[in-house]
Amino acid sequence: MPGAVRAILVHIDFRNPQFQEELEEFLELAVSAGLAPVAVVTGRREAPGARFFAGTGKVDEIRQHVAADGAELVVFNHELSPAQERNLEKECGCRVLDRVGLILDIFAQRARSYEGKLQVELAQLQHLSTRLVRGWSHLERQKGGIGLRGPGETQLETDRRLINRRIKAINARLARVRCQRDQGRRLRRRTDTHVISLVGYTNAGKSTLFNRLTGASAGTENKLFATLDPTLRAVRIAPDRRAILSDTVGFIRHIPHDLIESFHATLEEIREADLLLHVVDATAEQRHAQMEQVNKVIEQIGAGDVPQILVFNKIDREPSLAPRIEQHNSAPPCIWLSAKTGTGTEQLRSLIGAILQPLPEHRALRLPPGAGGLRARLFQYGAVCTERIDEDGGWIMQVEIDPRSLRRLAQEQGLDLASLRCNPTDL
Repeated sequence: MPGAVRAILVHIDFRNPQFQEELEEFLELAVSAGLAPVAVVTGRREAPGARFFAGTGKVDEIRQHVAADGAELVVFNHELSPAQERNLEKECGCRVLDRVGLILDIFAQRARSYEGKLQVELAQLQHLSTRLVRGWSHLERQKGGIGLRGPGETQLETDRRLINRRIKAINARLARVRCQRDQGRRLRRRTDTHVISLVGYTNAGKSTLFNRLTGASAGTENKLFATLDPTLRAVRIAPDRRAILSDTVGFIRHIPHDLIESFHATLEEIREADLLLHVVDATAEQRHAQMEQVNKVIEQIGAGDVPQILVFNKIDREPSLAPRIEQHNSAPPCIWLSAKTGTGTEQLRSLIGAILQPLPEHRALRLPPGAGGLRARLFQYGAVCTERIDEDGGWIMQVEIDPRSLRRLAQEQGLDLASLRCNPTDL
């Protein structure tokens, strides 16, 4: 690859049964970042070393590869401490990057929108703030200043203060973006517009499926983290019904918690969705481990209760796989399709429609006197079958409405639906 940075890749095995799969993913990450791997160094240890993370013998091997192959960068497929990075750089004579820094570099290349760039910069600054000790030779010098720095403030303290100031500014801008997103969500709730979010492991084919369902032309590449910025488009789920489909960043193994926090504004789209399409590469040998990793992140961001459809994609790559729908009791429904050829996507639309428009149910509710807003909304929906006033001035009513809409209306009014239910004999 012309102009690519020559890099040594290091992956240590701590008796990990998924060692080979993680190594292959690491190579994909490096290529996605635009690196040219000139050597891959592997080893086995019981536990990370405090000084170099790897053993001293392995560090000697890395140093020899750097000298022999003319490498400019050493990348570890692990999270290194600032001290370990500094020690390794002194020993190897070149820059050292850990897995978090590599992922952040890929994110910086992919970000296109204003919000995406802000989120990437925030994650980079938070990561950098723990690594200011590296590369400075003048930290002992005191740098006084009038109006700029306090007397006796070191360069390190100045840099940390400037970074913290920038982090606060970015957080303020992201808060404004979040407010704009909240306004859009409130509008969609008022118009009863369903929101569907695509989630899944990186490179599972989410953007291809997004384009297939919406007719959009979002970028699709066969590389990790090809999509970073969230994209929203209208999607037809029935001849007379539409919803909003959201394409989000893909997940990956060992994604740092700080990175999830930095992308909080984007990941809110997942938590606030009415339905998640969990896209899985049906041909991936590690698909079950990848599904587990995605579900772990979904739980972390508070979206564990959002209904899911498991979408097994890329069946066109395996002749033995055919489009079909599977439903197993309490487990999420599964559908097998090919986003590339379109096979099975119409069945997916029908399945989405069935989940997002459940049949109405009869419910008995006791509304307190302060719940007039909910009472008005239920009448607007035409959901009220019978009503009478109770002795406390509230209302006892029978309604016919689908559970999702009832739950959403109660949430809009800040009411706990469980506390409003009553015995049908009270009617």
